[in-house]
Amino acid sequence: MHNTDTPPTADDYRDLFEVDKRGQRILEDLIRRFVRPSVSTGGIDAVLQTYERMGQRNPLDFITTQINRANGVREDQNQGD
Repeated sequence: MHNTDTPPTADDYRDLFEVDKRGQRILEDLIRRFVRPSVSTGGIDAVLQTYERMGQRNPLDFITTQINRANGVREDQNQGD
């Protein structure tokens, strides 16, 4: 049992969203709901929609970064160099 005053570790994120089958289903559902492509037509409205979609995606990017960190993937390896 973890102390609630201690922030979760990268291992906690991995255990919840990669090891636990329920967490895997939840993460997959969140990705389906919130990771959507940029909007390329519609002027300023398209830009605003794209920024909104990016904001919705940020928590999911954080979760996957934590999982990768727990699995030993360095952040610079994720940049697609």
